[in-house]
Amino acid sequence: MTAATHYVYLKFQSYSGNIQQNTIPLRATGVSVSVSKTIPAFPVPLSGIATGESITAALDLGMATKNITINGVIVDDFITKVFDGTVTTRKFTAHEIAQMIAAGVDSTGLAKNQAFSELVVLIPSFVASDYNYRGTCSVSSHKNKTDCEAAGATWTPTITDNSERLDGFNIPLMFGSRGDALKLDNARVPIPLTSFPDVETETGITGFVRSFGFDMNADTFEITFNLEFESANIFP
Repeated sequence: MTAATHYVYLKFQSYSGNIQQNTIPLRATGVSVSVSKTIPAFPVPLSGIATGESITAALDLGMATKNITINGVIVDDFITKVFDGTVTTRKFTAHEIAQMIAAGVDSTGLAKNQAFSELVVLIPSFVASDYNYRGTCSVSSHKNKTDCEAAGATWTPTITDNSERLDGFNIPLMFGSRGDALKLDNARVPIPLTSFPDVETETGITGFVRSFGFDMNADTFEITFNLEFESANIFP
């Protein structure tokens, strides 16, 4: 598939569907993902007397904390914003972009042109949301084999068992699973919170920037940075 110009984006609250507008592209050199399960657990008193070994009881309440840490560099780049319907594109220095991100982290969700609400990390994918290999449909609005054939259209597989990594389709990293409600990986899940993506323009990880740091060095114009993003549903 055609390589993207950038693979990591921060979306402003004002983002409205065009990945080139109201976003900040990041040149990431490393992305770390951490999922920490929260399970109340306690040792069972006297359990070792009868069984010969102690027992710990745990209650899985479906709680977890999900964090994404990004390291990379910021360089001079073009950023496009939309103000009251007017599209404005300007070239910013790396220092200005770093300052813009820092200001956005310092703001609140009410400042829609400052605050960030979503992180997009594009990853290569061979398998679509219906567990079939990815391909193309004669009706372009359908992005997996099941939906395509249900509409009476023709599905042409692009991915096979012999496909190379560069043949993969770009999709946003997220924490959803494949399948509709009560199907495939979502068996026994009546109301999936998110749908597994089939195109790169679908929603990534919503939440907030937990921390952002950057370094300005005298011997280069590039700005090194580190950013921690936490998955969450933000209110209001």
